[in-house]
Amino acid sequence: MIINKSITPIHHNPSTHPSNPSIRARMNHFFCYTILAGFVSLAPTLSSAAPPEHANERAQAVFSEDTLPENARSKRMDGEEFARGRILIMPRAGLPAQALANILKEHDGKPRKIGQSDLYIVDLPEYTEEGVIARLAHHPHLKFAELDRAVPPSLAPNDPYYPNGWHLPKIGSPVAWDSSQGTGITIAILDSGVDGSHPDLAAKMVPGWNFYNNNSNTADVRGHGTKVAGAAAAITNNGTGVAGIAGQAKIMPIRVADADGYGYDSMIIQGLTYAADKGARVANASYLGLSSSSAVQNAALYMKNKGGLVTVSGGNSGRLESFAATTTMIPVAATDAYDNRTSWSSYGNYIVLAAPGAGIWTTTSDGGYGSVNGTSFSSPITAGVIALMMAANPKMKNTDIEKILFSTAKDLGTLGKDPYFGYGRVDAAAAVKAVKAATTSTTADTEAPKVSILGPLTGEAVSGLVPVDIEVTDNIGVVRTELWVNSTSVAVDTSVPFAFTWDSKGVPNGTANLTVRAIDASGNAAASNTVNVNVSNQTSTVVSASDTSPPTVKIINPVSGSIKGNITITVNAADNSGAANIALAIYIDGILSATGSGSTLSTNWNTRPKSVVAGKHTIKAMAKDKAGNISYATVDVTVIK
Repeated sequence: MIINKSITPIHHNPSTHPSNPSIRARMNHFFCYTILAGFVSLAPTLSSAAPPEHANERAQAVFSEDTLPENARSKRMDGEEFARGRILIMPRAGLPAQALANILKEHDGKPRKIGQSDLYIVDLPEYTEEGVIARLAHHPHLKFAELDRAVPPSLAPNDPYYPNGWHLPKIGSPVAWDSSQGTGITIAILDSGVDGSHPDLAAKMVPGWNFYNNNSNTADVRGHGTKVAGAAAAITNNGTGVAGIAGQAKIMPIRVADADGYGYDSMIIQGLTYAADKGARVANASYLGLSSSSAVQNAALYMKNKGGLVTVSGGNSGRLESFAATTTMIPVAATDAYDNRTSWSSYGNYIVLAAPGAGIWTTTSDGGYGSVNGTSFSSPITAGVIALMMAANPKMKNTDIEKILFSTAKDLGTLGKDPYFGYGRVDAAAAVKAVKAATTSTTADTEAPKVSILGPLTGEAVSGLVPVDIEVTDNIGVVRTELWVNSTSVAVDTSVPFAFTWDSKGVPNGTANLTVRAIDASGNAAASNTVNVNVSNQTSTVVSASDTSPPTVKIINPVSGSIKGNITITVNAADNSGAANIALAIYIDGILSATGSGSTLSTNWNTRPKSVVAGKHTIKAMAKDKAGNISYATVDVTVIK
């Protein structure tokens, strides 16, 4: 049974400031994520990397601690580093934009919304980040606030290997290719960029974005991203170079790293949101400990709710790690040619799958080829297998693809899921065969969720901004919750932990009825208990009958750009006569979609049905005050199918 409750932010490996791309990483902090694997070796056998302690010795021989300027970034007492002047937050659903601005104003914080998601980057004065986090971490109207970490790529030290594609037949790729090569699927590569001119990659590139420099230049500045892209989807059967797992899939390059290869949580969440909104079905981020960021988890969930799946590296420390377990992404461990866990592959309860990661022959940013090691490559190999599965059965839900991916993996180690291999080593042949044999619909889920309001309590007196806490359970998983006050849907929440903030000034003083609706992945819906509260706000200023000042109205979500799947439309309004006197309406292409009253109105728009055509659509919001003054706001969006 799935229970959605609050998630406590966990902070690991905080970051550098991206404005200084020349800095080098302190390798003694991340000794097992050090050197890009070498290229062609003359060693006669294939083996795992040397033990972690030997890896550390090699790393220190190449990277001196003196190469990192002390003033390049801020550091916590535990030695971890993070970006200056920037934190990540998620407000509760229903919190008005102005209220969020007011919360951050006392810290001189300026929020930047991330695409169509509910995540925000907050710009702060430098050196105030930790103090602000301490004050905001338990704020009643924020889901979480966390530092913007710099996460290292999951690279492994050099070790002997054969320069060949041993991993392809190992996971049954040639058999899978008889049925699928990934046609029609786009894989987003969140990394240091990709060499789009490489002969084994050029024909499959689609436009991406550089979130480090905020431009369209996605060239590879480190070399890592090109290797990752080749492992996932280098062109197959073209008589050139190497074969990727999904050779006919497209590659969307998304740069999230500095010149030293370090990615930033803030850029990874922007990249995942961008990929989901642009129609990518798979995203790979070969970075360490991503599941321990609430912000990254929510960005991965955003993509999953759009029909995608996210693969990430398991890490190369060779030791037990305490990264958070998650269902929002797929952390992958590394195996060798004999289905052994490589000596440097990290392990823990967060590991979901394993895949080849030693001696992987792939593309390089100089137009050539080389062999590499690390869970950085186990992860995109898994992404490639997912692309094969999605192409083999395009109508199958991503959640069913994921289940089959897990159930067909070759069980290694302890029977069943374990902390070393997860569900097992990926098996492309078995996975593709299973999705092709599966019907597009399995036994129908008819069990509705269970939802209850934990607070406020019936009879409680409330005023101003009111936190509304809920508990939701479902046999499959809840995808959306809605807070209804009287007859108005004031907030829609699609991200765990489900929680709301209600602006009680949107109703007259007196009794108000609160109800929460929960909808699961199969469309089953249920309503909570009704909570009756006593609203007691200060009376609004009396406005004369000759009031000619119209209310203000703004569409908070979506913003102008691409959208896909279920979209939350959120409207905020204010007026000199008070929010309780505002009538609100939402129109989609001129057709009334939702009505209500107060300062907030929110509704869900499902763009998947055939009746919603791909292309441009206009969302309009209307606000009308007690005197009859009217204001409008519009946003143009592009629906992607």
